Amino acid sequence: MRDGHRLGRRFGWLWGAYGTSALGTWLAFGAFPLIAVQVLHAGPAEVAALSSAGAAAGAAVAVPLGPWVEFRRKRPVLIGMDLLRFTALLTIPAAFAFGVLSFVQLLLVSVVVTAADIIFRAASGAYLKTLLPAGDLLVANARFEATSWTATIIGPPLGGAAIGLLGPVATVTADAASYLLSALGIRAIGGHEPPPERREATRMRAGDLLDGWRYVLADPALRPLFLNTALFNGLVMAIDALLAVLMLGELGFAPWQYGLAFAAPAIGGLLGSRLARPLVTRFGRHRVLVVTGALRALWPVGLAFTGPGTGGLLLVMGVELGLILCCGVFNPVHAAYRLERTATGRVTRVLSAWTVTTRVSTALLTAVWGVLGGLLGPRTAIGLAGVLLLATPLLLPRRAAAPLTEPEPEPEREPEPDHA
Repeated sequence: MRDGHRLGRRFGWLWGAYGTSALGTWLAFGAFPLIAVQVLHAGPAEVAALSSAGAAAGAAVAVPLGPWVEFRRKRPVLIGMDLLRFTALLTIPAAFAFGVLSFVQLLLVSVVVTAADIIFRAASGAYLKTLLPAGDLLVANARFEATSWTATIIGPPLGGAAIGLLGPVATVTADAASYLLSALGIRAIGGHEPPPERREATRMRAGDLLDGWRYVLADPALRPLFLNTALFNGLVMAIDALLAVLMLGELGFAPWQYGLAFAAPAIGGLLGSRLARPLVTRFGRHRVLVVTGALRALWPVGLAFTGPGTGGLLLVMGVELGLILCCGVFNPVHAAYRLERTATGRVTRVLSAWTVTTRVSTALLTAVWGVLGGLLGPRTAIGLAGVLLLATPLLLPRRAAAPLTEPEPEPEREPEPDHA
């Protein structure tokens, strides 16, 4: 994606690494549950545990790693997390080839990958803030957002075809390879990374684990965004799980129709990410953040009215298109603002706490709404979640807050070419 704004060769390598791993992740979308069902003959309870317990346990493992990573150079951490995910995922096709694959192994790999993903996201945010000046953070995050939605459009159909031809283990292998390529791309960035702040104490204390949460909850601008995104993301993911039950079960949609209902609207994410910077330039960051944050909450309640046939499919696609378009604008603006608002020496801890909370709230709300779906029916439970989402704009920041005043990092000079 080109928007006429050059961010340099080093960002280009980071962006390429992100795109490669994002595509690998979407190629393998849904592979773990499929392996559990098709290969290991797991039941519904085990599949649910793989999704929720694996995510929650991985988030718990990541908690002590956030403070530890804060005081280390971020590029080696990024490479290490990529290699960890590559190694963990590669054990699945290896165990499958030798006939020793088990459900416990799937669960353990899910925990490791989730924990590594949380730390990677936190470290990459901190690294990005040292790589670019504050004025370029919105452009960079918009590019990441567009890349993510592009992978969402391309990955699942390709992954579905690969699963049909080669089985779900093949897409896990492709996902593992994407992390290896990502590690090589990050290594190619080169250059000098500013040294992190030094710890006052040589050993980590128990209280250090809560630093990220304390920082966020003490900041009047970050606190409402933190609560808003945790609740919004959790309820939307809970709706998605129930919508799969409604569409594939009660309404009798074919799997390809269900996939189309979510893949095609991802085009809205591409459009939204392209609109983010022009909208902020014209209307201001705070107004764009609040308006798109409120608009995205209006759409999901419409999914409760999904019916059978073409009309129902078009309704889902329309709702998802509106939701994703708003998210495509909101997400990069929110990500850039969060980085600007967070002190450089706190970024990793803040992003770790943020991601851990989002993962745990998503797992918890998905489990709760799974129970509600069983008691009330999926349609009623979707409607209830949609109504609660209508209240989430109340958690958005009401007043604009200026970003923290910090000295800009000196831009790195691109290495001069060698002359013969």
